[in-house]
Amino acid sequence: MKTPAGSECKYFYGDYYRGRNFEECRLLGASWTGSLCRTCPVPDVGRANACDSMRLRAEVTRPLTAAFQKRVKVTAFCEKTGRSGFDPHIGCGECHPIPPVFEVKP
Repeated sequence: MKTPAGSECKYFYGDYYRGRNFEECRLLGASWTGSLCRTCPVPDVGRANACDSMRLRAEVTRPLTAAFQKRVKVTAFCEKTGRSGFDPHIGCGECHPIPPVFEVKP
């Protein structure tokens, strides 16, 4: 579903049926506000990596460089391999190996 920022996100839900105006982020839960969608990295992760085994965890943080702005921090966990701490844009590297066409040969 399209977020208030205009990008597709599978965790965003909006109910506008018959005048309702209910919106929520099912990843962030109660700490979500509509302004977080502008800087949220989750839609970019969804476009870059479609792994079914990857689960995302998100939290709202305030970086030191922008003390008054809230940001969404995303971490990934692979259910298939049990690994965590990898870049969610790329994936764990085990579920979807790089095809031989793209490997560099010596």
